[in-house]
Amino acid sequence: MSNFWHWWIVLLTTACLVLVTWVLFSTRKAQRKEMTEETTGHAYDGIEEYDNPLPHWWFIMFIATLVFTVGYLILYPGMGKWEGVLGWTQVGELERDQQKHERKYAPEFARYAATPIEELIKNPKALKMGERVFINNCALCHGMDAGGNFGFPNLADNDWLYGGTPDAIKATIAHGRQGQMPAWGAVIGDKGVKQVASYVRELSSIDTGASEADLVTGKKIFNTTCAVCHNADGTGNFALGAPNLTNNVWLYGSSQAQVEYTIRQGRNGVMPPWDNILGDEKVHLVTAYVYSLTHKAE
Repeated sequence: MSNFWHWWIVLLTTACLVLVTWVLFSTRKAQRKEMTEETTGHAYDGIEEYDNPLPHWWFIMFIATLVFTVGYLILYPGMGKWEGVLGWTQVGELERDQQKHERKYAPEFARYAATPIEELIKNPKALKMGERVFINNCALCHGMDAGGNFGFPNLADNDWLYGGTPDAIKATIAHGRQGQMPAWGAVIGDKGVKQVASYVRELSSIDTGASEADLVTGKKIFNTTCAVCHNADGTGNFALGAPNLTNNVWLYGSSQAQVEYTIRQGRNGVMPPWDNILGDEKVHLVTAYVYSLTHKAE
């Protein structure tokens, strides 16, 4: 905060307090000392107001409010850059709450972190904690039910880009992923894009209505440009995050236009790393929760 705004706040706040105090006491001084039957002369829907002084207890409440205000501004931040006698800050309050939380739950998190994922999915309490961490941090992209969104994988269908083992899921959450589908439009041309899109959709048993000649050509182009990542049979590659194109699970849509767009323009998917944000213990819990969505405890 600059010095200008510091003094602006200090002077404005002080002026307001002085003005309110002056109005309170000057009004009090001008009021009657005793109760009366006289009215103020104002009438509202036939209702008249007695010209009586402000009740003493009400006046004392105003005074108490002003005293509290002054005391607060001395003890806590509120006057520009003044930090207050107590040195309180919202950052410090947050850090204290976080430390208190860590002291309370650290032993429990550590116990869960030492438990293998395959065993942890049998613990309802651990899964509930993992679900809460997921909802607070992951649901924005993957949905509250982990069912995914356009461009964000469904985590409950057992179709995985980088593998569905506990280790693979944990590595994805902890370190993130960056998938890239290059744009092929300029390489294979618009007709080639249409032919490959039809062939790829046929791999998932979608009736495209394409001619046999186009499907044969599409397969040839696929084998020379796409198979290096997606494999010759289109089943994908965990090491590269290349999706399986044969199971009718589509990250960016399965229509002819959507598949053509993906081939023509390419796609870029980024999964941010969460290890520095959540810590290993919470990453372990989220891993257990995600793994449990497709592997029910026996």
